[in-house]
Amino acid sequence: MTAERVNMIRERLEKTFSPQHLHIEDESHKHVGHASAGGAGHFDVEIVADAFAGKSLIQRHRLVYDALDDIMHSEIHALSIKASTPTETTT
Repeated sequence: MTAERVNMIRERLEKTFSPQHLHIEDESHKHVGHASAGGAGHFDVEIVADAFAGKSLIQRHRLVYDALDDIMHSEIHALSIKASTPTETTT
């Protein structure tokens, strides 16, 4: 299920943002037994895309959450986001 969730996240973010860089790390193994997770995963996302230009940190996070909306409450329990523009990173 883990690889499937990563693929779901990847597909949605690639479709929405056409990122120059996208890295998704499944951190679920660090949260085994976390009762409130209900079987959903914990993920770290690093994404670099032009779509974040001129956006605040909160706006960037909202854009990512919007792109993942349909799986946020069923497949994802926790999401750490690092969203930047190509000029803000060397990744």
